[in-house]
Amino acid sequence: MSRFWENRRKGKSVLSAPWKMFLIIGLWSFFQPCLLPAQDMNKSNQKKDEGYQIETITVTANKVEEDITDVPQSISVIDDEVLKEKGIVDIPGVIIEIPNMSSKYHGSTEQVNFRGLNYSYFTNTNPVVFYIDGVASSSAYGFNASLVNAERVEVLRGPQGTLYGKDAIGAVIKVVTKEPENQWHGSVGAEYGSYNYMQGSFNVNGPLMQDKLYLGLNGRYQQDDGWITNDYTGNDEYNKDDQYNLGGYLLYTPTDRFTAKFTLSNDSSERHGFDGYGLPDAVDISEFSRDDAEHVFIDVGRLNETDSLAQSLHLKYEFDSMTLTSATTHKDLETENFSDADRIAGTDSDGLIYFGALDIETWSEELRLSSNNTEGVRWVAGVYFDTEDTDTGPYGYQFYSYGSAYEMNYESKAESKTQALFGQTMIPFLDNFELTLGLRYQHIDKEIDLDTYYNLVGSSSDPYYALQADKTWDTFLGKIALSYRLNDNWNTYASVAQGYMPGGFNYSAGSGSVEDNTFDPQQSINYEIGVKGEFNRARLSAALFYMEIEDIHVYTSENDIWRTDNADSAHSLGAELELTYFLTDSIELTAAIGIIDSEYDDYDTGTVVYDGESISDTPSHTMRIGAAYFNPNGFYARGDVLSMGEIPYYDSANKKFSERDSYITADVKVGYRFKGFDIYAYCNNLTDEEYFTSYNPGSAGSSVTFGDPRTFGIGVRYSF
Repeated sequence: MSRFWENRRKGKSVLSAPWKMFLIIGLWSFFQPCLLPAQDMNKSNQKKDEGYQIETITVTANKVEEDITDVPQSISVIDDEVLKEKGIVDIPGVIIEIPNMSSKYHGSTEQVNFRGLNYSYFTNTNPVVFYIDGVASSSAYGFNASLVNAERVEVLRGPQGTLYGKDAIGAVIKVVTKEPENQWHGSVGAEYGSYNYMQGSFNVNGPLMQDKLYLGLNGRYQQDDGWITNDYTGNDEYNKDDQYNLGGYLLYTPTDRFTAKFTLSNDSSERHGFDGYGLPDAVDISEFSRDDAEHVFIDVGRLNETDSLAQSLHLKYEFDSMTLTSATTHKDLETENFSDADRIAGTDSDGLIYFGALDIETWSEELRLSSNNTEGVRWVAGVYFDTEDTDTGPYGYQFYSYGSAYEMNYESKAESKTQALFGQTMIPFLDNFELTLGLRYQHIDKEIDLDTYYNLVGSSSDPYYALQADKTWDTFLGKIALSYRLNDNWNTYASVAQGYMPGGFNYSAGSGSVEDNTFDPQQSINYEIGVKGEFNRARLSAALFYMEIEDIHVYTSENDIWRTDNADSAHSLGAELELTYFLTDSIELTAAIGIIDSEYDDYDTGTVVYDGESISDTPSHTMRIGAAYFNPNGFYARGDVLSMGEIPYYDSANKKFSERDSYITADVKVGYRFKGFDIYAYCNNLTDEEYFTSYNPGSAGSSVTFGDPRTFGIGVRYSF
């Protein structure tokens, strides 16, 4: 029995103070437009029309253009201006803006958590998929992209399986890029900051042939020397970072009905060290401090190199009543990494390492038809195919035992194929109701060929274990939503949607049968009610959700060997609020708040029962509050506060769950705009808050990572 129902049975309050506050705000938001008399509502609208006019936001969540208020689901939108004002340059920067969404960089992967759904280790996938120019990325390897050419970012919260398919069990981050015009436009910028941080970017697009052929080019480079010194080697740039992103496109519009767009992107990163340190024993998180992290003593450095090359071809033809769209994508991602085996120098394990190499190549094709209606019945339907080939290896670790150094190495080839049919329709009825129905059928086939080697370091032999496996899964994913428009400014909705994350195989297996090393798909049902709308100078969106999760992907450890398994069931219950309020024409206040209670309902490892424990890596709350001031003469300033709640984690050394402390950080920025120039200065982590971003305990050693200390920077951007 969950703590929620246990407390209810005992007559205890099931709502903490934050929950009560959120419930009051949510109920007020829901009933306020209903209670406001029509005459007063008209006066309110008249005043708004005479004063500040809130801009309409158009999104493409359902793969057709719609007003954000009309879409019956939770959607966050960050436009180009906000991206620039807040200095958001990549996908992790977007994530911290979204209620109940968080991420951590661990090893070589960006691991995302949303509403209690976590990164799946042996599928290498996040519960959140991001799209840029139609190219999807859910792999935690290379889970990043430049936003230099972004017009806006749409974050579709909740399962998106019916339209976006596998892995979109939690959310979709959709980067909508700028459309060119018949004049050349662009920008160029540079920044310099603490720890020799440097960033340069450019973006330019315009016509090669008026009304027919357009070209776009963009790029970004970023590097910093880091804030950690390795005293063993004398390297004062232990955790330095270098990365670049290059992109370009050609857009061909020979007629008013037909468009063709080819895009190309290359993303590369080289990350040294990590933003923390490790100790060779199983120690409590309280034993670590950021001061100690500033000087480490490690004999082998750490390096992760990732490079990806992606292409997409979009063809679109508009008939009188419908539009036919073809989206073909290809992406090849390669990553290599190594790190110190015991995270410290001066031991028998000096010179021994963890190591890994991975190559993921993906092809996809989506062919869809969508209605051209802007009112009445709208629909979209299509077919989807993809194939993904993953070569893993060498991948493993070295260790010292009984006077000798040994190596475990897992080398595998895996293939995944997906075929799907999907459709969704939006049907208005009566005066103010609209029904959304969606369905997707998908067939997934996966296979793996694994060889496991166990040798003395430097020697070779035949594999001591091999695994060949093939598995198929067929599933239907449905969605139903009902919305009711209260008036011109307010809309309410209720929805039920299914989510799905494919199963897979243990690619670091050393024993057991195929069944022992296969895990099932993770599935979810998300129930949500929400309200969204505008009043006076404000835009508000609030939602309550309850998610049931079956066969949740979890990780078990024996002797520091990790395996993916399935816990029978879990759930999450939460609320999310987004508010933008224009106090005056020059002052803007914003808030994005998420609170959640997530826990395992049935999680039995065979030796330990974890029923009722909080789902790991799920913050109890996320809160982002900001204020911005814009003076007509060009001066502007903004401040943003981030609060992250307690985060549970699994302590594999002691077979128990514990929590990392909550933390609060603040960022400030001031600038001046004139004649196309934007000159600014900023300070991140203003109070120099010391906080953990990850903790990884183990019987053979533990490690932590920290958020960056206080940093300062200056920048300039010119737009034309």
